[in-house]
Amino acid sequence: MAQAWKCAGLRWSGPGPELVWDGGRRSPLSWGKRVAFGVAEGAVRSCSGARGHACPVRAVVPARGTGARCEECGRLDRAHSVAADGVADDPRPYRVYLAWFGPGLVKVGITAAERGSARLLEQGAVSFSWLGTGPLMAARRTEELLRAALRVPDRIPYAEKRAVRAELPVDEGERALELRDLHARAVALGGWPESLTRAPFRAVDHVAVFGLAGAPAAVGAVSELVAGGAVSGELVAAAGPDLHLATAAGVVVLDTRLMRGWELVPATGADEVTVPVREFAKPAGHTQDELF
Repeated sequence: MAQAWKCAGLRWSGPGPELVWDGGRRSPLSWGKRVAFGVAEGAVRSCSGARGHACPVRAVVPARGTGARCEECGRLDRAHSVAADGVADDPRPYRVYLAWFGPGLVKVGITAAERGSARLLEQGAVSFSWLGTGPLMAARRTEELLRAALRVPDRIPYAEKRAVRAELPVDEGERALELRDLHARAVALGGWPESLTRAPFRAVDHVAVFGLAGAPAAVGAVSELVAGGAVSGELVAAAGPDLHLATAAGVVVLDTRLMRGWELVPATGADEVTVPVREFAKPAGHTQDELF
């Protein structure tokens, strides 16, 4: 019987994306590489724990959830999370950013300055610009200022991000237009915290990093993994936690957060997906036979 592995998620490092496994093993990914795995027969998805600790009751969690945590472990994780306002006295400097994911999708957020642009890669930001740097609470107040005054959200669902990737402008300058306009409107606002040092507009584009330039449009996304199912395909692009895999039925997006908590084994079959897939909506007037 093949050895089973548990995935700890997708990480973005200097060279690019890599899958991380429980125990510390890492699998670097590159365009053209085959990603293939199956879910062990009879397996159930178990809680991945929190803050580096295993779930004390090994709770079973829903297959469609991206958090892969039970209620108790989820609460523990949020209690020590800056993103969930669980930490208010972090002495590190923080950066405020504007991130663009596609036409009409811009958000504001903060990240620890020491992390550089890692947070933007993890979120799948196609383009971004810094707004300023300062103490945590000053960064939080700036984020709230933009939400209140300009109605800029601080969260965008991943389903919306995936839906617009096939509509990205080809020109890098065009991809930065919405960011440039919003940055100008943001710095013109009054009420910025004095302790936040503002940053000039400079768009950083991730289309090449994500491999999205010239990549074929995805036809659907894995909605859940199931015991006995398999996923196999050639990696053509990646953005945030998503892997875009070329299969016999077209490019399918795999949110690697769905892999956490499952016992996974190597797969040797054809490039196909035998787990549930949600097909993306077709343009008006377009008809096509069912793919999955």
